[in-house]
Amino acid sequence: MDEGNWSKATQGTQERMTDIPSKRSKLGLREIAAAAHVSIATVSRVLNGSSRVDPAIRKSVLAAAADLDIDFSQRNKTKALAFLLSNRSMQHVFHSGILLGAEAYCASRNWELIFQSFNYPSQVSGRELHLPNVVQRHDIVRGVILAGTNSPNLLELLNYKNIPFVVLGNNVISEVEQLGYVGDDVVFSNDIQGGQDVTRHLISLGHCHIWFVGNIRLPWFARCFEGYRRAMEEAGLPPRLSTVDLEDETDIGYLGTKSLLAKGEPVTAIFAGNDPTAHGVYKGLRDGGLDIPGDISVVGCDDTVGSWLYPALTTIREFPELLGKQMVELLINRITNPGQARQQVTLPTELIKRESCRPISSATETSTAATFAHTTI
Repeated sequence: MDEGNWSKATQGTQERMTDIPSKRSKLGLREIAAAAHVSIATVSRVLNGSSRVDPAIRKSVLAAAADLDIDFSQRNKTKALAFLLSNRSMQHVFHSGILLGAEAYCASRNWELIFQSFNYPSQVSGRELHLPNVVQRHDIVRGVILAGTNSPNLLELLNYKNIPFVVLGNNVISEVEQLGYVGDDVVFSNDIQGGQDVTRHLISLGHCHIWFVGNIRLPWFARCFEGYRRAMEEAGLPPRLSTVDLEDETDIGYLGTKSLLAKGEPVTAIFAGNDPTAHGVYKGLRDGGLDIPGDISVVGCDDTVGSWLYPALTTIREFPELLGKQMVELLINRITNPGQARQQVTLPTELIKRESCRPISSATETSTAATFAHTTI
């Protein structure tokens, strides 16, 4: 073959080779739907990770996509996620940590992160909620990270709209495990175990009259109280609760402590549902002329401000930045592998011992409890 003919043959081969990806690039939902014998809407739901698709149909759709050699992980050129902070202050230390962790992990994977604050009622149905515009822009945002305080109605709405999301399970106002209709991925911080650990620590120091202060209508307080309750019952001790139906955490600690002391109840230790609540507990005790830990020991949860208090607070360390990283990782996996099963990850906590607790003897506790039983503040 002379040089001219070889060149023409090569050019023809190259044209045929470049034809292949161009044809593949034109393949999409319609071709998959035809191959799997389902509707285009069903294909869309499968590829967006909806749980409202029969597993057999899901398998058929994904198999058809594989047979057609279509990679839908890159079908949307944008690589952006929305961080939705629901019903919480933008300055909240714990959720700021989650945002920092999410941002760092997004940057490491070349994804953009869009922050959006979102307040919504928990009492209405999901269909009545109005999502922020950016979340509904499928050409911009490919998934949602749910931090803050969330309710089942928002999770149901995102699922209905086929928007992939991951949620911080600790702050959902319901038992996430009961939300069987929600096809979400969930990340937990193991604050129930942390509540057990810090309560066992107080018991090991000789305390029996241990009270929990918080608002157990809020899920993060309820989870810590559950850990506290388990540890108390395990030791044969009655759980004791001073609850205040407010949302300001420092006020909850202050008013819960003042109420507890005003009743003249025996108390030698207080478990505050989180560190800001412990700050309020400190204020309430000092208003009553009581010393920490000389008169009453105090513990908290989350280690957000515990090291700033005086004396430094014994608390449960959580890892919000790691929570943020894990949430993004699960969400990106969901986007690139929409057919995978629901994922749930629980991160451990750590007991941090500081100066807000002291050991007491049984004789000391009896004497101290009797003193507070006859004291009103």
